[in-house]
Amino acid sequence: MVWYIVRRVLLVVPTLLGVSFAVFAMVRLIPGDPALAMAGPHATPEYVRQVRLDLGLDEPLHVQYGRFMAGLVRGDLGRSSRPRRPVAAELWDRFPNTVELTLASMFVATLFGVPAGIISATKRYSIFDSVTMLIALLGVSMPVFWLGLMLMLLFSVTLGWLPSVGRGTLLHLVLPAVTLGASSMAFVARITRSSMLEVLRQDYVTTARAKGLREGWVIYRHALKNALIPVVTVMGLQLGILLGGAVLTETVFAWPGVGRLMVDSIGARDYAVVQGTVLLLAVAFVLVNLLVDLTYGFLDPRIKYN
Repeated sequence: MVWYIVRRVLLVVPTLLGVSFAVFAMVRLIPGDPALAMAGPHATPEYVRQVRLDLGLDEPLHVQYGRFMAGLVRGDLGRSSRPRRPVAAELWDRFPNTVELTLASMFVATLFGVPAGIISATKRYSIFDSVTMLIALLGVSMPVFWLGLMLMLLFSVTLGWLPSVGRGTLLHLVLPAVTLGASSMAFVARITRSSMLEVLRQDYVTTARAKGLREGWVIYRHALKNALIPVVTVMGLQLGILLGGAVLTETVFAWPGVGRLMVDSIGARDYAVVQGTVLLLAVAFVLVNLLVDLTYGFLDPRIKYN
């Protein structure tokens, strides 16, 4: 098991290097002159040239990438051109808000998705199963921004039950969490249903029923434990997806997270902040996948033996 963990951790290193290069190249491909955008439309050519020199944009790309990697090793992501603050400080202020929204969304997805999948599997082809899978299909299909606006229109504008934008009380978290977690909720429900149906056909479940055990005991003691192995894996992957998907949700609900910070920085051509936010979300996704792999190794002994 120790060698399995070491091997998985070592495989993350080239992945992170590839992520850093992709982030660096992607930001350079954004149309427009970042020096001109930062200097302003009425800036003189001399001032624009000075901004370009300060940012190091006059140097070759390989030199810029080397300086970028050297800064990453030191924990220096550069300095924002708008508030003139270190990018690391900006991310430190915003990232906990994104994590809060992501965990709340994952809680919503798990709280409703797993029980719905279990009941749908045990009541296959019933009305509940058909309605649940239809709702799951709608949840996967609906765009995040459209669902957020509809929920805002219903619960904030029409009914006045919940605040529409911002971050403050627990009520501010309800609409963004439901909006972001709707797709994952539907996906978790479908995966749980499929996994439960597969497990319920196994011989050991048939044997447990033949022994006269109660149906609830058979389902929750024998079937669910094995059915949740792929579900846990999918939930871990969904957690990483939610971190990246929070961009649209944070923008719609004016949630002060790194997603909204990235959108604002793209409009302002703030290279350093865009690089930092994209890199942070990508690294978080990679680390979540690593954690899922390690957890899967503990849940399923066949993984570590292979």
